[in-house]
Amino acid sequence: MKKIKAALLSYGMSGKVFQAPFLELHPGFELLGSWERSKKLIQADYPHLKSYESIDEILANDEIDLVVVNTPIDTHFEYAKRVLEAGKHAIVEKAFTTTVVEAQELAALAKAKGLKLAVFQNRRWDSDLKTVRQVLSEGTLGEIVEAEFHFDRYNPLLSEKQHKETVNSGSGILKDLGPHLIDQALYLFGFPKSVFADIRTTRNNSLVDDWVDILLFYPDFRVRLKASFFVREPNPAYVIHGKKGSFLKPRGDVQEDDLKLMKKPNLESWGTESLEKQGFLHTESDGKITNGKIPTLQGNYYDFFDGVYNSIINNSLEPVTADDGARVMQIIEAAIESNKEKRVVDL
Repeated sequence: MKKIKAALLSYGMSGKVFQAPFLELHPGFELLGSWERSKKLIQADYPHLKSYESIDEILANDEIDLVVVNTPIDTHFEYAKRVLEAGKHAIVEKAFTTTVVEAQELAALAKAKGLKLAVFQNRRWDSDLKTVRQVLSEGTLGEIVEAEFHFDRYNPLLSEKQHKETVNSGSGILKDLGPHLIDQALYLFGFPKSVFADIRTTRNNSLVDDWVDILLFYPDFRVRLKASFFVREPNPAYVIHGKKGSFLKPRGDVQEDDLKLMKKPNLESWGTESLEKQGFLHTESDGKITNGKIPTLQGNYYDFFDGVYNSIINNSLEPVTADDGARVMQIIEAAIESNKEKRVVDL
């Protein structure tokens, strides 16, 4: 198997938890190291890897084929552009960029240079969403009437990460948790006709938005997306109502928690959530009522990296494309405009 040699632009939570373990697991990648500005931590976990002193050192290294841009959101455009201009493939963390224009420029640059550019929307490979997608694909709910997705937490304290709490073009819950919810909605239902959004600041001393409610208008149904830091008793993460029935699914994917505990991913049992987190399906087909729990599919972020590998080696489509990232940014910009003008914004 041909090896794709990769480097990270940061070894914070994203690099340590979500990126390095899967690049190390996949036989088609060879992770060479990470740019580390102050704390030199990567060799404590991977003694054979290198801590690079600068992005220039990475870009000048002809060995490196792929660079993961997992720095703060407001740096994504600058760094991803430099990576592509250096002739290297890129994975860019969410939110892809801070504006639609930036996203479109990166997509055009990658296409012009014949490079692969993928957006790290790992939540498509959560056990939760995979199960929701299967239920929708089976058509057991009938014609969809409404759906509501939540990404809620109870965390009234401000983050220790300053870039998340200072006012900049990439801060706030809309560009932190919002891209997960928006990407999942577009992945399942396609692009909506219009958007209405309510964006608030609820934590004491917060300078950035930390509560969001987005309503996506489709021709025959509506999708509501909500995120908050003041949900002590969680709502179901996914609520979908159709003309034949309903499906409710709590957030149950175990991958992030396991990765934070430094558990190593695998290809067998990884991403298997507990039985009590199963979704509840209540529907009717041919006069037969289904009313109970249904098994949850196994999640695995490995599949994202496998998709990136195949896109580079076999010139297939990236698992999450730059155009996908640009569409998410269109919803975010429409949400900001809607909140500011208190109106529905057509897309």
